[in-house]
Amino acid sequence: MSDDHVNNYPKLHNAAWPGVVGKGDGGEPPIDLDTMLDLTAGAEFEGVKFDGFDLFLYLPHINIDGGEDEIKLLAEKARQRNLDIGTVVAPIWGPTGGGPALGSSEDRRKFLQQVRKGCHVAMRLRELGVRPNGVVRIDSASSVEAWLEDPQENQKRIAETFREACKIAQDHGERLAAEGEICWGGMHSWKRMLQLLEMVDRPETLGLQADMAHTMLYLLGYNAPEDALLPEDFDWRDQQRFDQAYKTLTDALRPWTIDFHVAQNDATVHGSGSHDKTGRHCLPNDPNGKLDIPRHAGYWLRDETGQLTKRFRHICWDGCMFPNAVMLKRDTWNDILRVMVSVRDAHGWVE
Repeated sequence: MSDDHVNNYPKLHNAAWPGVVGKGDGGEPPIDLDTMLDLTAGAEFEGVKFDGFDLFLYLPHINIDGGEDEIKLLAEKARQRNLDIGTVVAPIWGPTGGGPALGSSEDRRKFLQQVRKGCHVAMRLRELGVRPNGVVRIDSASSVEAWLEDPQENQKRIAETFREACKIAQDHGERLAAEGEICWGGMHSWKRMLQLLEMVDRPETLGLQADMAHTMLYLLGYNAPEDALLPEDFDWRDQQRFDQAYKTLTDALRPWTIDFHVAQNDATVHGSGSHDKTGRHCLPNDPNGKLDIPRHAGYWLRDETGQLTKRFRHICWDGCMFPNAVMLKRDTWNDILRVMVSVRDAHGWVE
């Protein structure tokens, strides 16, 4: 550890799924897992390196139906690079074998089947000693359009499905994090996200995964104008008003947050490949980025009085849908690691 960067918690992770999300389907080809892990392991900033990676449990990165041999191979890939594994994403969507959480009995059965598989892999990685912390990430696997057909009933169905998912997670010694993102029905605004978490009412098992890029769009009311905290024509030079709105958002959602992504956003939506329109991830030094990453990360990592919560044993960078040419550059990951270190310098601790 560098003398200039003494904090060693939270651990710093990179996400492997940007090599898959938004790739294929006529777009750019996916970047294989070994390449993503080599890029992660090779990054360095002033003597600091990534501690681990978070993982999408889906091909071409991992075959969730590959059995024990697949899990052990994944664990070995992590050990070889001196990286831990943290949060894993369960593939609960229809094209991956799952189904919408607000759908038919069969849809919901498939959803829960994929949650069970994801929790099993997560549990085994923990037992194999390569996953000291992290959660299993889920979402509603449902579109906003489908949710809007019957908001009250659909929110109730998602909550029922999530409660069943909590039972599965508990059986595996795992916790679930619901991704706060505008493209998921029933989770598409900060008020709906909070409502869903309260309806499920399993705080010991289900919490929120807050991504700085995605949750920022909650402020603008994309897909839910009635819940906007800032006007559509907001002047981004008005830092005081932005910070007030950001505090309202984070004060409401922070108590539920159990997994955290560092990211940048330019206040626009973006999608590529088969991925729905979602918050545009920007590189940390993007001149159009609206977040002061280290400062605004503190709204999530510190409570309303400014005290560290220490709720996250690791934090993860998320930057989906960058061009492959950008992701394959060594400097990209060094720059990302630099901003991750700045967050830990400002809001970390020593153990």
